[in-house]
Amino acid sequence: MRIFDPHIHMTSRTTDDYEAMYAAGVRAVVEPAFWLGQPRTSPASFYDYFDSLLGWEPFRAAQYGIAHHCALALNPKEANDPRCTPVLDELPRYLVKDSVVAVGEIGYDSMTPAEDTALAAQLQLAAYHGLPALVHTPHRDKLAGLRRTLDVVRESALDPEQVLVDHLNETTARAAKEAGCWLGFSVYPDTKMDEKRMVAVLRAYGPERVLVNSAADWGRSDPLKTRAVADLMLAEGFDEDDVELVLWRNPVAFYGISGRLDLGIEATDATHEGNSILRGGA
Repeated sequence: MRIFDPHIHMTSRTTDDYEAMYAAGVRAVVEPAFWLGQPRTSPASFYDYFDSLLGWEPFRAAQYGIAHHCALALNPKEANDPRCTPVLDELPRYLVKDSVVAVGEIGYDSMTPAEDTALAAQLQLAAYHGLPALVHTPHRDKLAGLRRTLDVVRESALDPEQVLVDHLNETTARAAKEAGCWLGFSVYPDTKMDEKRMVAVLRAYGPERVLVNSAADWGRSDPLKTRAVADLMLAEGFDEDDVELVLWRNPVAFYGISGRLDLGIEATDATHEGNSILRGGA
């Protein structure tokens, strides 16, 4: 079984996580730029972070046989901070980098006018650079936030078929699907979705254009939740092709819109085996 986690914050995780993910079948990840848990106080801290996602993190992932790409953006929460908004002017020089496969995470946190401006601007950047967009739906007032998001998408130059709407649940999936967007679901130990709810959603809406992610970060989360969903899908009667579609082919198709996805599976597998030997493994 091969798994592509389309939304995970490996900056917040340890090398033990990379090893466990590889053992579970994870061979590729996309890491979207996000809020680090403490407010940044200048645009320069974003640029250091972006450089890490472009350089250090792909190197670290490769040591464990996992292909790493990223999505870059000014995140919704910090779009409200005037100290951070100059990032919007500098994003274009990062969006041309080879390992950037989307603009994200963008969207809403508190649904403020500043977030409206940042979302619209970054959808336009995605359209200009030929990149898809990873859109974060808010933790509060989720359905209202989704509807507002879809309105902004419709007003943009980016086709809804190039938009992945993430952190969906049973109350928001239908509207996102009807809008023509890709559907993203985050599976967590306590919040968002769990494996059983995720399988129920797949039964209701089918596996087409659905992406499942762990969104693992510095909070209580689990980078192996993608594998847990795959195992439960099989146990509940989905076949291996359905699992491959949701956990591999769908994220490959979505991020492949960028024209930059380089999975290098054979190379990363060989890298993993070589490093296992160096660490004393068989």
